[in-house]
Amino acid sequence: MNKKVIIPALAGLVSGIILTILIVVTSAQPVMLKEKQIPHNFEAAAELIETTVMQKGWTIPAVHNMQATLANFGHDIEKLKIFEICHPGIAYQVLSMDDERIVSSLLPCRLSVYEKSDGNVYVSWMNMRFMGRLMKGSVPGAFAEASTATDEIINALLNLSQ
Repeated sequence: MNKKVIIPALAGLVSGIILTILIVVTSAQPVMLKEKQIPHNFEAAAELIETTVMQKGWTIPAVHNMQATLANFGHDIEKLKIFEICHPGIAYQVLSMDDERIVSSLLPCRLSVYEKSDGNVYVSWMNMRFMGRLMKGSVPGAFAEASTATDEIINALLNLSQ
């Protein structure tokens, strides 16, 4: 092959790879995670999350008070709680199958409520539908169902907040 053809082709390939990596790195967070501001104080928002999750038929196996946890190690952050939420039927679709059990580290679903330094309160959650599209087997369907239900929880939470 001719060097005049190979060198520009390799340069184009390398440039394309670098550009693709930059696009993925800069756009991954907005695709993988969602965030909404809640017009309530932190305590009221946390309470609304608990109530709404339970009303929608989900459970809350654990709540992590990250402000308190980090304070135990000498670190000061704004108020932040992580709610582990679970719908046993959806979790069973994935956890009952050996090949799908690998995604157990993504379960249960999580909702976070936190204050930012601007004094506003936010809720964030993972885009399970997007994550499911990256998987195989029964995972895409189960994660899509979890995503729809989580979005319903957030929408109900926001409607309660207004």
